[in-house]
Amino acid sequence: MEGDCVHLEHLEHSASGHTCEGFSDRVYLLASVIFQNNYLEKPASQRLVNYGNERGLTLPQVPDSAMQLAAYKLVYNAFKYQELLEYILLDSRFYLTQPLPDDQMSLVVVMLYDFQDRKFLPRKCKKTDAKIAEVRDVELHLLRFTAKFAASLARWRIKHQVLSIESMLPETVRIKQERASSLMLYTWVNSLKSSLDEVQSELRRAGFSRVRSVGKLLGKTFCLDLHCEDMVVFPAHAKAQLDLTDLLRDHKLIVQDKACCFGPNAVNRLYRETEKGDVLMAGCFSGLTVAHTASLIAMKQKNTEKRKTTVFVCVGDCTEAQRRRLQHLVNATGCKNVKLIPGSIQSLDRTNKQFKKVCVIFLSPKSSLSAISNPVEFILQEDRDTEMLQDLAQGSIAKSKLEALVVQQKKDIDHAMKFPSILSLIYTTYSLNPEENEEVARAVLEPACKCGESSISQSSLPTFSLPTFTSSLDSEELFFKLEPTEHYNGCFMAVFTREAPQDVKNSATEDPVENTTEKPQRRRYQSRQTRLRKKDTKSISSNSSSSSGKTKPSAKTKESAQLLLARKNSRDSQKSQTIEKSKSWSNTIIHPHHLPHENVPKLKESTAIVLPKTNSIGFMRSSKLEAYGTSSSRKKAAHLYPASRDVHKPTVISLPQVEFPALFPPHKSSQRTWAPFQQSQVKVLAQKVFHSRR
Repeated sequence: MEGDCVHLEHLEHSASGHTCEGFSDRVYLLASVIFQNNYLEKPASQRLVNYGNERGLTLPQVPDSAMQLAAYKLVYNAFKYQELLEYILLDSRFYLTQPLPDDQMSLVVVMLYDFQDRKFLPRKCKKTDAKIAEVRDVELHLLRFTAKFAASLARWRIKHQVLSIESMLPETVRIKQERASSLMLYTWVNSLKSSLDEVQSELRRAGFSRVRSVGKLLGKTFCLDLHCEDMVVFPAHAKAQLDLTDLLRDHKLIVQDKACCFGPNAVNRLYRETEKGDVLMAGCFSGLTVAHTASLIAMKQKNTEKRKTTVFVCVGDCTEAQRRRLQHLVNATGCKNVKLIPGSIQSLDRTNKQFKKVCVIFLSPKSSLSAISNPVEFILQEDRDTEMLQDLAQGSIAKSKLEALVVQQKKDIDHAMKFPSILSLIYTTYSLNPEENEEVARAVLEPACKCGESSISQSSLPTFSLPTFTSSLDSEELFFKLEPTEHYNGCFMAVFTREAPQDVKNSATEDPVENTTEKPQRRRYQSRQTRLRKKDTKSISSNSSSSSGKTKPSAKTKESAQLLLARKNSRDSQKSQTIEKSKSWSNTIIHPHHLPHENVPKLKESTAIVLPKTNSIGFMRSSKLEAYGTSSSRKKAAHLYPASRDVHKPTVISLPQVEFPALFPPHKSSQRTWAPFQQSQVKVLAQKVFHSRR
């Protein structure tokens, strides 16, 4: 029983990146270089330990990603406890008595943290580990001060009256540390290589069983995500068991943080509304996010003969190594519709023909990552900037850095909105700061709401708006926010939309419940008007030919032309009012079962769905939005067509001769003149229609 407890404790430490055996020399050396490049430099009056002046050192190579992850975790913990480690070095007299150069103090700090985490026990080196003289020399100096280190740590705990060193961390850091230990393993299905049903079948053959919710995940189990329909969730420890299958090796199942999967699903949903144009991705993207977006769009066009969509990716802010990793991952997942653009979004020429058909822009600029509970794993997986680890370890980002991020975010959105052909702009961050989320979105949208047009556009382009029926910018319904929990990380997303051109709008906002019986009548009416217009034109031309060139048309002809012009203007105004009502996209959904009976003309409602529902494509909707289908406006429209109709007696009406010409001309007349209805004929016709309906 005691052996089992020791084994469980060993596994627990291994999962967190620390073992009682310690790390290899390569991990310590890599961690020391990372610490040296990113440590927090204090003012000279507050500086306790000097780390030298060297910065920007080249990172040593490690054989696998496991060592890289262990090194970055070690550095992240050293950043969190930097003040405590410096106190121990000074209180134990190690820093003053040991003849070590300043540029080796980074190695001393990272090794000291791991030394105290192992309860000051010596590490057990493997025979296969490569020996590094610098690491072994620092380790010998630390072992000589084992007792003094333990005494200094005990005095510090007594002085601050804490049971563990975790108590000294800021509250935000402690909460993230607790959440990181219980985060689930999220994966998405690569639709170009497999399907959700095939993946589930293969998981069952491998011994996995499906459960209903994330709370029931234990052992070899999995469940489907409630937000994104292409995601499969596993327990955190299931990664090693998945490695035994072919799903990860064949890129049928891709491991990625859940917060990064909302953007690709939103792009796919918005692109589904038009299915025209290309997609542009700009910001901090990994190959996983690019492959997810490209695979969803490519799968949509797999069996169609339409023009294939191109996913442009700006890689101007990426290093050469990051570009190679991104391209390799895109090729491995089977995506052939991705094109890398060697430049940032700020450097792109909007008038370039290459971007003429871009209709959706996916923008994910650099953010503070304050909504991420496991920053080390997230940064390495998404190829983010590792310099953020220092700020994340302190629990908050410096005000100057936050302001710089906000300025850059606004610039990126401002430049993206100037593309003339885009219909949707998706802005996403992984931050909890309102300065980066709601305030940025409102700052770029408020000028458009006040002036009636986008202040960022000097042309006659349509105005950008947020897809909701709420007109107030202070409403929380304008944005999508995922708060971090013990199961997943958080994110923020705002979708800006604007009116499509006429050809795109007709295909995107076509009403699926429009009554088709009205179309032939509309065509016949237009045909009659065309004939009348041709007749009047012919009469006018004949009168003009018979008279001199300066002779004015008759009063009767002039009156008929004015009436035709008035009718045409009336139809145009009605059409413009109809288009104006369906001008902007909304966040509502058509419910056909709320409409009247089948034999009653159906109500028109032209809307476009921007964000998916929870039970369909995967986005949670607020209760206010869900209740819109049963609003009072629906109830008021339903009683306009009662089930039982009253019988009305026929009424004789007199129709003006000019306004209502005869529908059926006399057959025996040789001239093409139409006689108007007489009052008696109207009466007989009304009686016949009434008796035929009975």
